[in-house]
Amino acid sequence: MVEDSNSRLNAIFASLSDQTRRAILLMLLEGDLTVKEIAAPFDISLAAVSKHIQVLAKAGLITQHKSGREKWCRLDPNALKPAAFWLESYGQFLDDSFELLEKFIELQGISTEPPLDT
Repeated sequence: MVEDSNSRLNAIFASLSDQTRRAILLMLLEGDLTVKEIAAPFDISLAAVSKHIQVLAKAGLITQHKSGREKWCRLDPNALKPAAFWLESYGQFLDDSFELLEKFIELQGISTEPPLDT
């Protein structure tokens, strides 16, 4: 079970590591698109876009279905939940870090108030 979870997280984060794939996900936030519609704004080949789409599909971030001659892509709204939960577990450290920074600033005698305009 843990290995499956790790494999899933690895696939999600690997797919998100590429800016083209992140852009594709943003496009799909607006609704379902065909592969050709997804490829249109990119300055890369249709085959390259298709490979990016396959990476996203393999990670479970999108689903695909065929309608006639067109292949449609749809964002899975729940697909990022495992990654979000994992990242959220580290949120407690951010809060602790900010508290430590505030204490450090206080000990240094540095004012956190904005300067007065004269």
